[in-house]
Amino acid sequence: MTQEERQFLIETLCEDLVPMIMEEYHLTDREALDRLYRSNTFSKLEDPQTGLYYQGAVYVFEFIKEEFSK
Repeated sequence: MTQEERQFLIETLCEDLVPMIMEEYHLTDREALDRLYRSNTFSKLEDPQTGLYYQGAVYVFEFIKEEFSK
């Protein structure tokens, strides 16, 4: 997989995750993006070794909810 293909998958996931974060935590789109991009989960999405970018948004959202609950 190329870097461009991996980046596309990550961006697509983010497009799905942001509305989920907005709804769950009552945030604006900018606040949701900020929380997502600063999260450990996003770091894992960007790490090719984890393969997390292959997963669906609902699965990744569970990681986000776990992280944000701490």
